[in-house]
Amino acid sequence: MLNHNFLTYGSTLILQIIGEILYFPVWWYSVGLGRLIVSLAAFWRGQEAALGLFVWLKNIFVPMYGQRDLASRAISFVMRLVQIILRGAALLVWLAVLIIILIIWLALPPALFLALAWQWAY
Repeated sequence: MLNHNFLTYGSTLILQIIGEILYFPVWWYSVGLGRLIVSLAAFWRGQEAALGLFVWLKNIFVPMYGQRDLASRAISFVMRLVQIILRGAALLVWLAVLIIILIIWLALPPALFLALAWQWAY
């Protein structure tokens, strides 16, 4: 007797597909969300490193080019303050983009479900 035929493989395949469909929301809001948060955090750290905001903050009172007179210190402080403000604003823009990506990730499955329900209803 054949134990492996079209019906057994077909039923196994259908059950596996149904299981994958039912598991998808669980994966999306658990493993998928965790991976997204980890990748967004890594991107955030990379952007901070590229902008060097904390390096600018750390060296705000260090005079540029080793010039230690009062005018050079004042110019260095103002230039670094402007750089910190602009780089901080850029980092905040990136943070807003990452939060929007996270919100879209969280809202996508319900939005798709509602769109499908709307199409079936009308």
